[in-house]
Amino acid sequence: MTAESTAPTGDHLAPPTPDPPRSDRRERTGWYFYDWANSAFATTVVTVFLGPYLGSVADNAADAHGRVHPLGIPVAAGSLFAYTVSLSVLLTVFILPVVGAVADRSARKKQLLALFTYLGAAATVALVFVTGDRYLLGALLFLFANICYGATNVVYNSFLPQLAGPDDRDRISSVGWAIGYIGGGLLLGLNVIAVQFGGDAHESLVARWCLVSAGLWWAAFTTIPLVRLRNRPAVAGQRHGSVLTDGFRQLGRTLRHLAGYRLTLLFLVAYLIYNDGIQTVVTLAGVYADKQLHLSQSVRVETILLVQFLAFFGAWAMGRVAARIGGQRTVLGSLVVWVVALGLAYLLPAGRAIPFVLLGCLIGIVLGGSQALSRSLFSQLIPHGQEAEYFGLYEISSDGTSWLGPLLFGLAYQITHTYRAAIVSLLVFFVVGFVALLAVPMRRAVIAAGNAAPRLL
Repeated sequence: MTAESTAPTGDHLAPPTPDPPRSDRRERTGWYFYDWANSAFATTVVTVFLGPYLGSVADNAADAHGRVHPLGIPVAAGSLFAYTVSLSVLLTVFILPVVGAVADRSARKKQLLALFTYLGAAATVALVFVTGDRYLLGALLFLFANICYGATNVVYNSFLPQLAGPDDRDRISSVGWAIGYIGGGLLLGLNVIAVQFGGDAHESLVARWCLVSAGLWWAAFTTIPLVRLRNRPAVAGQRHGSVLTDGFRQLGRTLRHLAGYRLTLLFLVAYLIYNDGIQTVVTLAGVYADKQLHLSQSVRVETILLVQFLAFFGAWAMGRVAARIGGQRTVLGSLVVWVVALGLAYLLPAGRAIPFVLLGCLIGIVLGGSQALSRSLFSQLIPHGQEAEYFGLYEISSDGTSWLGPLLFGLAYQITHTYRAAIVSLLVFFVVGFVALLAVPMRRAVIAAGNAAPRLL
């Protein structure tokens, strides 16, 4: 079923489409390794190093009131990174769905994956030039790299329905996410060693080269999926013009028909809400630990490293749990844990590393699984032939590209001048997201999208 057919509603159930052809182990391994490759950007750049580093560069350029003025707009130096993340996603609202539409109309997904990967990796490597008071250069490079990162995930995620049938997607998605945490954690471990050898005297220099390492890692390991993944015929049918022109037309049709897939839309709204909270916590944890808890860079990096490896086991374990009770129930349980974690984060004492590390362990257990299972659940709700396009909508709030959360975090800090208020303000995303996800009748939603429902949801 494509966007050009009549869109089913929750009251009109379309017949399921046939299962896609199975992939072999070699191709699935190649797909897993893109998570390994791009997790370096999410972990080393977004989660650990760039937030505090860019904040320090902004501090160097700040006026007597602690503000910088990009394009004449007064911004608290401590809020610059959060606002930059938010702006990057505001732009992806317009860009990523079009990327998905183009991918669905193209038989060259691998080439699209390579294009956005190498552009994003190049921008990441260029962060080496962000020194002194060049905060605006750093913000612009990150803006571009983060948009490219989101675009690669649109294309990458759209391979999932082509690699696995309905009953295998939870497992394959969870394995990919788990391997991603190992890849991101391995590079972060190497950067921990660099931080230890560099010492506090060279903290800024070491942080800058750690950012460069993420760009190089991202580019180098993308070679594996580019070699092993297979291009397939365009899932959205034949093109009648240029790929880009057809992409815009297809996007327009999807947006007009999306209201017809009411249950898919409800799940997407729920995901956008709770994942916004998840990604804001991940993105700004380093800032909170640095500016509010006054923990050293080595403590922050080592904790995030621990979280990475716990997230590997958490993604694997939650995949096993989902096989027994269903993905939706498993994700709902993880959101309860996130609410508890945020409450504990608000109460963390400053200057004490152990409570921060223990909280990181709790987050690590649910981090990977909640995201991996959400991805596989959404893949069940996409009308056939629009996989990349729908993942473009999905990616708007995925993998560190959330925008409402960072905006709320930045505003809360700018108003209260405390990061504790900023971190606890994020509770709203998990509570509202839980309620919205609970309201989705998953089996009806899968069938309404024209897909075969798996045994457990």
